[in-house]
Amino acid sequence: MKRLLLSAATVACVQASFGQTVPNTDTTRKPDMKELEEVEVTSSANRKILYQPAAITKLAPRELRRSTGLFLDDAINANVPGVQMMRRGVSSGQVINIRGYGAGVRGANGASSNFDIQGVKMYLNGIPLTDAEGITVLDDIDFATVGSAEIVKGPAGTLYGQAIAGAVNLRTMKAEPGKTSVGQQVLLGNYGLQRYTTTFQHGSERSSILLNYGHQESDGSSIHNHSRKDFVNFAGDFTPNARQAITAFLGFANSYDERFGELDTAQWRREDYSGNPNYIKNDAHSRIVSVRAGIGHTYVFSERFSNTTTVFGYSAATDASSAGGWTDKNPVNFGARSTFNTRFALGRATLSGLTGIESLHQRAQKVDYRMGADRRDPLAYNRVDSVRGNVATQTAANSVFTDWTLGLPGDLSFTVGVSWNQLRLKLNDRQLGLTIASSRNAVVPDVYSQTYEDMWSPRVAVNKVFAGKISTYASWSRGFKAPTTAYFYLPFANGAPATAKVNTGLVPERGDQFELGSKGALAQDRLTYEVAIFRTVFSNKMTTIAVPLNNDPATATTEYSYVTNGGKQIHKGIEIALRVAAYQSATGFFKEVAPFVNFTYTDGKYEDFRFMRFRLGQNNKKDSTVDFSGNKVAGLPPVVFNAGIDIVTRPGLYFNAYYAYRDAIYLTGDNLVRAESFGLINAKLGFRRSVGAHFDLDASVGAVNLGGTQYYQMVFINQLPDAYVPAPRDTQWFGSIALKYNF
Repeated sequence: MKRLLLSAATVACVQASFGQTVPNTDTTRKPDMKELEEVEVTSSANRKILYQPAAITKLAPRELRRSTGLFLDDAINANVPGVQMMRRGVSSGQVINIRGYGAGVRGANGASSNFDIQGVKMYLNGIPLTDAEGITVLDDIDFATVGSAEIVKGPAGTLYGQAIAGAVNLRTMKAEPGKTSVGQQVLLGNYGLQRYTTTFQHGSERSSILLNYGHQESDGSSIHNHSRKDFVNFAGDFTPNARQAITAFLGFANSYDERFGELDTAQWRREDYSGNPNYIKNDAHSRIVSVRAGIGHTYVFSERFSNTTTVFGYSAATDASSAGGWTDKNPVNFGARSTFNTRFALGRATLSGLTGIESLHQRAQKVDYRMGADRRDPLAYNRVDSVRGNVATQTAANSVFTDWTLGLPGDLSFTVGVSWNQLRLKLNDRQLGLTIASSRNAVVPDVYSQTYEDMWSPRVAVNKVFAGKISTYASWSRGFKAPTTAYFYLPFANGAPATAKVNTGLVPERGDQFELGSKGALAQDRLTYEVAIFRTVFSNKMTTIAVPLNNDPATATTEYSYVTNGGKQIHKGIEIALRVAAYQSATGFFKEVAPFVNFTYTDGKYEDFRFMRFRLGQNNKKDSTVDFSGNKVAGLPPVVFNAGIDIVTRPGLYFNAYYAYRDAIYLTGDNLVRAESFGLINAKLGFRRSVGAHFDLDASVGAVNLGGTQYYQMVFINQLPDAYVPAPRDTQWFGSIALKYNF
């Protein structure tokens, strides 16, 4: 009984930490402590995956460390079919695109645009990384400490709130039970890459503690591309008794990344990586100094009923500059999530449920400045000039959800869930009467409030497991993405009084997805596979009009953007992931030789995708209509695949190599300009083993882009002539050595 309750507590704790865990519908098995803590695709983890009627990809240290282990996009792009991740700087401006959501839009702060992440709910150790508005910024996350990742693909609003595209759940490394250690890692690479990590870990029967400090730098691959970060993280998991479990996280980050702007198409073709002079003159950058904390408590009332409640907070001081000016923003986020886990026996069937609430709140002030020449030194960077915007915001995102699975004999299960989601926004324009005076329409309010509610997000699914080895499932789910505060007050443009207004007509986007899938672990779990076929419809898709800073096509840069609902995007596709342990031996030189491959095909098209442009100047007599209907979705590669191999030897040598291919994409919704396809060859060779009774050694060397291919690190959609953030032109080499002392 004691062991069962302890296991149940761990179940609830893991559910809180990962945001969503599909209830176990295998009626023949009891909870197992090792399985609950194991994330790597092992025999027990494979069985657990079979009972999840959704496309969920889990990444273990093997996948997360195939390259440097510093950049999450390396792991996601190589191992997660249907998902792309890009970054604007060396380690900043990350965007995640799940099944094409977000592609084809230019806008203000979001994965629906070219900045930050929207439509995807993200967690770290049970703490939302996504703020109350639905925006996720990852500049201040130390990916080197991440020990596992779980990616839910497709609308996941039932348990995650505003998750129209999906969810990503990250968890830091955990100390090995019964071991205490201190370790130091040094990683160096070309382009000035440096990473120094000091780690203390303590694991016992009832606790796991991780204390980590990391310093990371890079000169980048172009001018004005430097990156510098410092991280301090504490993560602890405690089980004081059989009925209780506590999890805690505290993190500090100081992050600074320079930006050299986007290359235009002509610069890209001639391989001119000098950047955008308007960005460089404004000392374009992003800086975040932040503190993030959370604590969760699980109490097991009985074998059938437990509760997990987590409270969390986040505060940051941020500033950023670009071609359009300088912005200071100081957000404070706080909230709580509480879930009740239930499990009932109904004869030979079981009924498992997860019911709860989540409430996120944000208070923020955003001040925008113009930038001008430094009168003391006109050749130096531009300096902050006059204030052009000062908006204070209050935001609250609330969700109430319930999700139930009925497990029947014969490993057949049915899942039904629904959530009610609400987003409340309040804006206070403190600069209203000073910036535009009489030019502003008199009816524009200083304070504007908007509430989006009744965003009901249901899901239904059926799952069948055959012989504990193969599963098939069908599911339908819905999710929403409401507008953010940045979408409402349209910036005033001189000579364009039509822009002086509040953007009141916006409605939430809606995503509906039907999915068929199969998962399997065959040949004594040596062959694992996952296949998913999906059709996703994104309705009321937000799109954005970019207003140029000037009228010269050769030097034009975006001054500001505004958002409008455009129409539908219909995405159909298939995703396949396969891994085969082709050779395994308990005594031979090779312990394992395992090839792997993953493949994605996506067909995305606009439907009824029309929107109006506002008049942008006095010479424009009327608004213009843009129609993308029938066109391919911009930014969405039809074919993406990775193929590689993992080799582990008994003496400690290990090796991995893989080829990554990304198809050509359209840069604009009118399908007139394309970015070409590319393929990369990446590899890593290392040596890992224990030295004596106390030391563990891990040394490796690796390379990204061994062929020296020209490719982009990120592309900006619907923003010509600016389009490309280039990846380093030459092969990126790195070497690492890590030494750990075990007490």
